[in-house]
Amino acid sequence: MSRALQPAAVAAQRVTMGSGSISLFRAGEGRPTLFLHAAGGAGEWAPFHQHLSERADVIAPDHPGFGASDDLAELTTVDDLVYHYLDLLDLLGLDQVDLVGASFGGWLAAELAVHSPERVRRLVLLGPVGLRVPQAPVADLFIMTPEQLVPALFHDPVLVAGALAAEPTVEQVMQSYRDLGALARFGWRPFLNNPKLERRLKRVSAPTRIIAAAEDRIVPRLHCERYAAAIPDAELVVIPDCGHALHGERPAEIAAAVTTFIAD
Repeated sequence: MSRALQPAAVAAQRVTMGSGSISLFRAGEGRPTLFLHAAGGAGEWAPFHQHLSERADVIAPDHPGFGASDDLAELTTVDDLVYHYLDLLDLLGLDQVDLVGASFGGWLAAELAVHSPERVRRLVLLGPVGLRVPQAPVADLFIMTPEQLVPALFHDPVLVAGALAAEPTVEQVMQSYRDLGALARFGWRPFLNNPKLERRLKRVSAPTRIIAAAEDRIVPRLHCERYAAAIPDAELVVIPDCGHALHGERPAEIAAAVTTFIAD
């Protein structure tokens, strides 16, 4: 685990949606804050969530097909996921939320803020994918071995060594394959982008902070710069000496960067 205190035990909840149900964590007090996870990170209440929950009411669902959520096979596109999360907000009785998304979840968050800007009070994107930038392509997660993926996600050599030394369980390997399958279902073609998104980002009305990792070897920083340029008055923050898994590598620092922004 990263350089942070162990997170408090928070039990996952089941919420009936569509053809099945999803799993979500919810804890903390303050403004409701919806956190949309990356390709990894489903099914856990991590140190980052715990730090965030000290100043916010954090809602952290597993995307359909990821973690402990059912597949909800009727959902096949990122557009479907946007409507899925709008339905979740309705189900939870939340007219407006602070919205935080990481990587793949950042793409979802941006699409949601474009579709229904009135539902988003503040928007934070952590190393988001979602834009088509041919001169700076996103790394292909589907062909990377663990020995390639872990150093690409984390910059801290101690974290990298610890992650590579830990032998995954059969359950963890199977869950990883399931999560990658779900990622492919929603983001394979075109690969982790919507070519129409960049020109639609002008619809985002929420104050927005884009947080980029200085040593990101998954999503080139140009993607964050393009998001910041396209979203009106967006702010770009670069975290030095950090890899793509921003909130996994530096949970307290990234949580502070989020909470200070949404608290303004």
